[in-house]
Amino acid sequence: MTIVSTPLGPIGYDSSGAGRTPILFLHGVGSDRSAWRPQLEAFGAERMALAMDFPGYGDSGFHPGATRETFADMALALLDALAIERVHLCGLSLGGVIALALHAKAPERLASLILADTFAVHPEGQAIYDRSIAAAAELGLEGLAKARVDALLAQPADVGVRGEVIATMARIAPEAYKLAAAAVWLADQRQVAAIITLPTLILCGGEDRITPPALSEELKDLIRHAALVEIAGAGHLSNLERPATFNRVLAAFLTGVEQDG
Repeated sequence: MTIVSTPLGPIGYDSSGAGRTPILFLHGVGSDRSAWRPQLEAFGAERMALAMDFPGYGDSGFHPGATRETFADMALALLDALAIERVHLCGLSLGGVIALALHAKAPERLASLILADTFAVHPEGQAIYDRSIAAAAELGLEGLAKARVDALLAQPADVGVRGEVIATMARIAPEAYKLAAAAVWLADQRQVAAIITLPTLILCGGEDRITPPALSEELKDLIRHAALVEIAGAGHLSNLERPATFNRVLAAFLTGVEQDG
């Protein structure tokens, strides 16, 4: 665990490894940087692998009124603080939405994009946001996690993963969750996605009920040069549910990008 001071406040992050172009992982709305542990362990063997906390999550400072742009700015602030010029950027769900926003701000800082279980615009985004905020207010974050976990994961879910998802979501501050929920579910970044020219990989759990494969197909239609891979047996948290497959597909993509580059 490391906390770095930046002009945007403290940012909590984990890192592993060194060498080759780093990869930065961005977590989902009900998670934090700990969700990327399987990826930091795997990719830290060959390059620097980093996972950060979004505003108000984990060890990162809270920003009242934070938007998608704030989240993207914090990721850039982390890179600046660590003197990292360019990264592969991998985001899941909310993290993918923020990856698109960061690309719009600073495409020159990115070597490639990996967009997992995410979207440019969600057709039910407003309804999901409304339900999530109401349930968080009524049940608290731990109660919301217990009510939502089985929809997040392909069934039957691994008991350990299920428990980890609940415990992680229960730690989130309600005010941070509310801002992050707005950042993800109310996003419409179709125009942003349509101008991407970077090497791009789209990943989606085959049993994802939150951001179903059809939304990844829509992303592929917007980013026509992107590769799209569906991960069988995974739900919305494909990196945790099927880490070996997720890591293998991602590693092959990174190898291809760096060989071509």
